[in-house]
Amino acid sequence: MVPEGLAPEGPGPPARYRFDDIRVDTVAHTLTRGGVPCALEPKAFAVLTMLLQHAGELVGKDELLDAVWGHRHVTPGVLTRAIAQLRAALGDDAHQPRYIHTHHALGYRFIGELQVDGEAEASVPVVPTVAVAEATAEAEGAEPGDPVPALPGGAEPGRAAALPGPGAPAARGRLALGMLAAAGVLVVVALMLTRGLSDPRPPVGEASVAVMPFRSLSADRGDRYFAEGLAVEMHGALAGVPGLKVAALVPGRDDDTPGDPRELGKRLGVAHVLDASVRREGPRVRISARLTDTRSGFVLWSQTYDRQNSDIFSTQAEIASKVVEALMGVLPPDPPALARRLHPTSRLSAYEPYLKGLQLLQGTASTEQLAEAVGHFEQALQQDPAFARAQAGICRARIRAFELTRDAGIYARAQAACLQAARLDPRLGEVHLAMGDLHRARNELDAARESYTQALQDVSLRPAAYIGLGRIEGEQGHDALALDYFDRARQLRPGDAVVHREIGYQHYLDDRVAEAIESYRVATTLEPDDAGLWSSLGGLYLADGQRSDAEAAFERSLSIKPGFGALSNLGTLRFEQGDYPRAAELYARAAAMSPGDYRPVGNTADALAAIPGAAGNARSTYARAADMAERYVAIKSGDAEAMAWLAWYRANLGEAAAARDWLDRARAAGTAQSEVAFLSAQVHARLGEVDLARAALADARALEVAESRIRASPVLKSLSGGSEVASQGGS
Repeated sequence: MVPEGLAPEGPGPPARYRFDDIRVDTVAHTLTRGGVPCALEPKAFAVLTMLLQHAGELVGKDELLDAVWGHRHVTPGVLTRAIAQLRAALGDDAHQPRYIHTHHALGYRFIGELQVDGEAEASVPVVPTVAVAEATAEAEGAEPGDPVPALPGGAEPGRAAALPGPGAPAARGRLALGMLAAAGVLVVVALMLTRGLSDPRPPVGEASVAVMPFRSLSADRGDRYFAEGLAVEMHGALAGVPGLKVAALVPGRDDDTPGDPRELGKRLGVAHVLDASVRREGPRVRISARLTDTRSGFVLWSQTYDRQNSDIFSTQAEIASKVVEALMGVLPPDPPALARRLHPTSRLSAYEPYLKGLQLLQGTASTEQLAEAVGHFEQALQQDPAFARAQAGICRARIRAFELTRDAGIYARAQAACLQAARLDPRLGEVHLAMGDLHRARNELDAARESYTQALQDVSLRPAAYIGLGRIEGEQGHDALALDYFDRARQLRPGDAVVHREIGYQHYLDDRVAEAIESYRVATTLEPDDAGLWSSLGGLYLADGQRSDAEAAFERSLSIKPGFGALSNLGTLRFEQGDYPRAAELYARAAAMSPGDYRPVGNTADALAAIPGAAGNARSTYARAADMAERYVAIKSGDAEAMAWLAWYRANLGEAAAARDWLDRARAAGTAQSEVAFLSAQVHARLGEVDLARAALADARALEVAESRIRASPVLKSLSGGSEVASQGGS
């Protein structure tokens, strides 16, 4: 592999590189693809340069962090995010890479073929990766309080069958999808993340602002939650000021740079950007804040506050007042209300655990992270029993845990937390959002809509409220309307893996497995270290008959963190391969990790039923799964998939009437039709209703249920081959 152009004098690395239609000039800091300039942030460009300089070699993560960031005392996500940005710019695919190969937990390697170009390249427009002045200020360690001059230019940015509810682990069949949760997919990511390139930009309003995540400069890297939490609170306060347009909260950055305000202004349609750094040392906190004009790049206002930790609420209120005054030319219309919004609790000792819980609640949290979040919120309430936002946080975390695990016992605790939050402050936006989640989980859809609609009044809560409204419509089979709501959330948070997961799960509910796979692949690109997303992607691969891809995804999930979803899904793979003892073992491990979930219990029963001599154990296990599933369905009455699995359990217990009744209910729900058709075929086959089984099997095939899954079902093997139904199982 040979770099493009002439090598510079001396032993230094080349200045220019060429591969396929991509040109990289490390001196001009430009990257073009097909002759079109692509913008990259300085850190991402530096990573690309180092990979090119060591083309074909594995470059370790620590080596990249040392060379590009000057140290490795940053979160690993800074490098992951830079690689994701490079893939988007290059049109690379993390699953089938052409240029950047990931060595999991080790580092990265450039695998493209560098080419010799005999003639000089035609000149192309120089597109700075970010304003030179800002890059220089960053290199010199400038903080947000330091003014940065403007430069011209700037660039636009180049289920129990497995598949349970968004994020739940799986049983057999449809595999566990992550909850609240294709070749060229990263091109799709690039288009999503740079959607505004061909669309008209939103008009820029004079009194408009975007709030960047505040950056932690504290020596303790674990203190990041505090800085980011302050930004969330500031965003919510400014969003409540009449006449001030506030963009959706900008997603958190793993890097320690604020980004280009001009690019943000174009993308978000705002005239100003507020960013800040936060440094805590002992009892004192230092906040350096600045307000930047996105059209000129000039800093309009900046100030550094060196205060006691106990003054954090008044300091936040002071910053908010200065921002409003600078943007609107007047003091806030209701300064006390603004101060109250930024003073959510009477105790600083309650505020810190609240911010920790809030950070864990963001994104694609696992059941362990949700439990940890509840613990932090409970600590906050011990310090301030009237802290309504912390109580609402407990409600939301427990509802998400209920939907992940389908454990009916968790719902009761979630309901108690939600009702207590409503008693503390029924007007609070976070309480409306929590009550929307509670009502939706119980299938009280009108009440859920009303609560989510009220939550929409708080700009900072809109993405979550749109997701809630989308899930309501999706669970009713209103696919187009659901996707419209999810797209609204995506426009507000284009790089949020949660939104893409929800879109994928909606595709799954609507029996569009290929589209679901694509959306989950986007989500894994955005959050490559999320074990739940990989497990869900593997479940989709398995549902689509792509067994090798499924196994790779499950192994990736388990290598990140063993979880009951991946174990259950891997058990389903072994079941379909005919290794019933191994499947039973994996299912039992999954059931032990999530003891309130009926799906791994039912899966275990399926595996035992297929093992000669284990039918007695299978029957008692089916009975336990059926009881657990009925407790779940008593809460989530509209879950077609759960009702179809309940029909299967009752059929294996010889309860024909109950099995038929649950099948009728599942069909009436109108969602997850392919799953319901497949399970209907199994239920009728188990009951000896051959003609009905064959009709349901024809429906399943018409709905594109994978043939490998049909052939792997012990009860359908004879039926699918045209002979009589096998009489084996747990009945």
